[in-house]
Amino acid sequence: MTVVKANGIDIKVEEYGSKKDPALLLICGWSVQLTFWPKPFIQSLVDAGYRVITFDNRDVGLSEKFHHRPATYPFAPHVMASRLLKRKFLVAYTLEDMAADAMGVLDALNIPRAHIVGLSMGGMITQVVAAKYPERVRSATILMSTTNRPGLPLPPMDLAFDIFFRRRGRNPSHSLQRTQDIWRRIRTQDGGYDDANFEEALSATIDRAYYPPGRRRQMEAIMATGDLRRFTRRIVSPTLVIHGSADLLARPHGGLDIAANIPGARFELIEGMGHDLPPRRIGMIAGMIAGHAKAADARKTRLKRVA
Repeated sequence: MTVVKANGIDIKVEEYGSKKDPALLLICGWSVQLTFWPKPFIQSLVDAGYRVITFDNRDVGLSEKFHHRPATYPFAPHVMASRLLKRKFLVAYTLEDMAADAMGVLDALNIPRAHIVGLSMGGMITQVVAAKYPERVRSATILMSTTNRPGLPLPPMDLAFDIFFRRRGRNPSHSLQRTQDIWRRIRTQDGGYDDANFEEALSATIDRAYYPPGRRRQMEAIMATGDLRRFTRRIVSPTLVIHGSADLLARPHGGLDIAANIPGARFELIEGMGHDLPPRRIGMIAGMIAGHAKAADARKTRLKRVA
């Protein structure tokens, strides 16, 4: 693992595969660290011929923390004012800043273009990246995400309250138990998990970095950025949208709305999958992503030959 200066801040990065292979950048979801990406998933993409790059988003994991900015709740007045008035300075940062971080990672690694894969909030960031930096995007894959369009179905109220509003506090062991309970609810129920390994992985994540204020500021960024369709509708990169039919956190309607707002986007619904990358479906999902990336590169090559 290394640290790079990206968009003016320190970002922790991990790389896999050969630097000679096409780059594929994985963008994490809300509050999760780069350790969220299962190693078999990464290895499948490497085996398919890709240089895989993962990183901790700002304010979580081992990347730079924004201690100097307050961390409030998602519907705080200044957050909603930022969303309505488009005044970015009212919040610590927005998804546009996080998209610039992702491009900063590529800059630091001297990668001009990459396949971009974003999960959950990372899928929101991917929409911004593909819209604002089309020349940097070979293809886009968006997993279990949404456009944040008002009116889209929301998670069950009790789940939303527990995830978004209940404070984690300063006790990591208490947070671990709550995190385990939440993940058991939103993950794929027949996903092939070994519960002992699952709990050990969550514990290792909290041991690596425990920083509740970062998750609150990231949620502020999501709320302040608001409806993403102003970005989504500008995407011209080949786009694949993958969603689970049993996703309680980001309902499938969110993925459908992304695909509906991108000309030519392909939507894949995986029956029974929740808000996770379940062991039993990792090979299939990695295969979809690699196949999409290869098709995008082949199409680009054909167009160059015609030109």
